[in-house]
This record gives sequence, structure tokens and C-alpha cells, in this order.
Amino acid sequence: MPDGSEPPLSGVDSDAFRAVMSRLAAGVVLVTAHDPEDGPRGEDVGMTATAFVSVSLEPPLVMVSLREGSRMDELLERQGRWAVSVLSESQRHIAGRFAMRGRISDRLLFEDVAYYRGEASGAPILGGGLAVLECETEQRVPAGDHTLVIARVLTARTPSADGAPLMYFRGRYRHLG
Repeated sequence: MPDGSEPPLSGVDSDAFRAVMSRLAAGVVLVTAHDPEDGPRGEDVGMTATAFVSVSLEPPLVMVSLREGSRMDELLERQGRWAVSVLSESQRHIAGRFAMRGRISDRLLFEDVAYYRGEASGAPILGGGLAVLECETEQRVPAGDHTLVIARVLTARTPSADGAPLMYFRGRYRHLG
């Protein structure tokens, strides 16, 4: 403004914000954890995430953004150890399966998916992923309608050197290149 004062802040339309953010390409991961309190043997839980980033090298920290009140948000509030599988472009069907709203039970989602248990987390780790991290939550930060979960990396592996990452851009899964 000519008099040097700040212009009033105006709200940003959620559709406009979503359209702008859809132009930011993101890698796709599967976040998993084991819920020992669900049933006699517990239940494995998984969700697709695109809001996953490295936070620090020393100590190794990562962050994932979870929809507040989601099953994964509630589980990671009481279960501190979990895993992340970085998805390859050939795992688009898995990303879609674990991203559905109003989906079937997690037990059925894992039924025909190849996975093994992480030694540090006990969480299911997807076979064929490009990289795997096992994590332990250090901090939970409320952020609007999401919770930012910051975690220390306990293990880091790259079991599959081949393949390209699965990307998410303009509301669709994409291949790099």
C-alpha cells in the first residue's frame, strides 16, 4: 500500500489452493504400522502418502503428514514405531488401493500383497519397493486439519536398485520421465 501499511490478509479459496499444490510433483510412499490392540493378533494398517519428506541428516529424521483423526493418525499416536516403503512405478495399484476413502478393512488390503515384517518396527514392509525406512515417532505437531509426525529413522535400506519412483502430479499417479 502507498502509505507503507500492510494489505489486509484474505483467505485463500481451498479449490485454488488445491489446484496450485497439485502442480507440485511428489513421491509416493506406503506408511504402515502394526496395531497390537486390534483383535487377538493385532492388525496391520497402511496408507498411501505423498506428503513425506526428509527433515534432518543428523540425526536422521523424516516427517509425514496425516489427516487428523484418520486411522493412521490415531494409531501412530499410541504406536510409536512404523515403516515407510517408497513405491516404484510398477506399484501404482498398491498406492491406489491404500488411498481409497471408505475402503475395505486393512486386513483385506494386505491379503494379496507381498510384504515382510520390519525387525525394528514390526510393521509390514512392502516387497519390491525402491527403499524402506523404519521409524520411531519423536514429535507430533497439529497443523490445520493434519498432524505432522516427525520420526527418527531406525533403519534405512534400498532393497531394489532397479525401477523408477511412482510420482503424484495433478491429482494422478505418474511415471518419472
